[in-house]
Amino acid sequence: MSNGIFVVVEQRNGKVQNVGLELIGEATRLKADLKDDVYAVLLGSEIEGEVEKLYHYGADKVVLVDHPYLKEYVTEPYTKAVTEVIKKFDPEIMLFGASSIGRDVAPRVASRVRTGLVADTTGLRMAKTQEEYDKEAAMGCADPTRALLMTRPAFGGNIMATLMCPRTKPQMATVRPGVMKRIDKDETRKGELIKFDVDFTEADMNVEILEVVKSDK
Repeated sequence: MSNGIFVVVEQRNGKVQNVGLELIGEATRLKADLKDDVYAVLLGSEIEGEVEKLYHYGADKVVLVDHPYLKEYVTEPYTKAVTEVIKKFDPEIMLFGASSIGRDVAPRVASRVRTGLVADTTGLRMAKTQEEYDKEAAMGCADPTRALLMTRPAFGGNIMATLMCPRTKPQMATVRPGVMKRIDKDETRKGELIKFDVDFTEADMNVEILEVVKSDK
């Protein structure tokens, strides 16, 4: 059986981004119903110093993939790393920020692990009513009590649609930044660090970053 609510935490310049902390907060709310641990997946290079912050904002465990190829975002190494995490840990739910990074990597990961993906969600909750359980079961869900309902705007924002991923795991969504709330920081919280190695090859780094230029806002 799939286990855990996994959040892919973005970092830029070696610092965790707010959208990841927002998603960890939302994962802790889902945890109240699902009763699974919240895992933060942190990809980067020499970034272990950011791990404690993820515990403070609600992560029970942190899966750290540390490799020079992950210092800056590049599509293929990040896609491979997240895909390998899924194959190893078999998450029930996996969340990404609907940022430029999340929108690029999430659909590629979903394709590789052959699961569904709901993009640009603004609401997440577990199925709770008998009607919701019955709908999930009718669509092939083996355990409707572990079904995630994902809400997003549709038809140009005129209606809100609720979608399901009943037959495949993990249940995946990208979530708009700024929609979810971080939980209050608790510096006494501790967690478990899991260092996970991915067998990268030279072929995985299919671009060369010559320079990173920050634009003026």
